[in-house]
Amino acid sequence: MNIAALLSEKYIALNLQLARKSQVIEKMLALVEGHDGVDDIGRLREDVLQREHEMSTGIGKSIALPHAKTGGVSEPVLAFATLSNEMDFDSIDQEPVRIVFLLATPEEMLAEHLKLLGRITKLAGRDDFRQSLLLSTSPVEIIEIFREGEKDLPQI
Repeated sequence: MNIAALLSEKYIALNLQLARKSQVIEKMLALVEGHDGVDDIGRLREDVLQREHEMSTGIGKSIALPHAKTGGVSEPVLAFATLSNEMDFDSIDQEPVRIVFLLATPEEMLAEHLKLLGRITKLAGRDDFRQSLLLSTSPVEIIEIFREGEKDLPQI
């Protein structure tokens, strides 16, 4: 399981123009609402917002990663977006966010959830990788950037 395989053009949005963290999370949830793996969007929303309430998912280096282990999905679900403007996301490094991932996995997939979180942070933690994502002009290009970036990583 890798990031490129989980992404689809339908679940990627580029240069979103939003003003608040809550709007970003709602947009990310709206992106995955029709995903085959989403069984209960209300439960998914509740679990993502609960996780965000516990601690901000602004993980630093301009990245936000709202996520949840949830009964609202039956398989891993991933969405990706870039923001047209920097946004305060209460990040651990106090820096604004421009790159957002939404990750949801079934509750029983704890190991896979942690591996996917680690894989995202490893890839997106690289300056060149983040710049490529921010300069991308299409969802197809985003998927290709992940495909290339994952070539040297072990399969999970």
